Amino acid sequence: MDIHAARRELRTERLWLHNGHEGLAEALCDFHLRNRAHLQAWDPPTPADFYTVARQAERIQMAIANFNDGSGLRYWLSPLNDANQVIGSVHINQVSRGAFHNAMLGYSLDAKLQGQGLMHEALSAAIAEAFSPRFNLHRLQAAYQPTNVRSAAVLARLGFEQEGLARDYLFINGAWRDHCISALRNPGFFRPSSWL
Repeated sequence: MDIHAARRELRTERLWLHNGHEGLAEALCDFHLRNRAHLQAWDPPTPADFYTVARQAERIQMAIANFNDGSGLRYWLSPLNDANQVIGSVHINQVSRGAFHNAMLGYSLDAKLQGQGLMHEALSAAIAEAFSPRFNLHRLQAAYQPTNVRSAAVLARLGFEQEGLARDYLFINGAWRDHCISALRNPGFFRPSSWL
């Protein structure tokens, strides 16, 4: 049987990527509150209680559970010098095994920290882990709105190839939005032992 156990913590030159803990809920709530307007243009609608510490604590527990069962990897981003601050996230979810070995990639970063290469740094580390022998995905798919030039640029820099345009792909900010679909394949993917 193949085990898909990724590392729960990753460190880069400037960032600590971690799976979270119970005490992080307040910092996560603060991240979403201060970036509410910034993320509204790119994120699906959220329930009324999303901007509460209790709801964020539930999200952390769900992220830990998904990590435990291999169905998703969510990393909260903190500066190396401040482990109690949340400045973004990278999530690899909807993990599908079998003949697909694919997952969906999403990410967000504090509005005040845009343009410093932090998301490229975080995604590079998370993708390396997702493609490592520990987790062994074959493909990551990312979708972004055509107007989101920052996402287009960071994905292109990471080697994602555009595969097409999905019309009315997600309901965001009051309307159905088209999304560009892009993907990155893992050249180091190895066949699971069950594929005999």
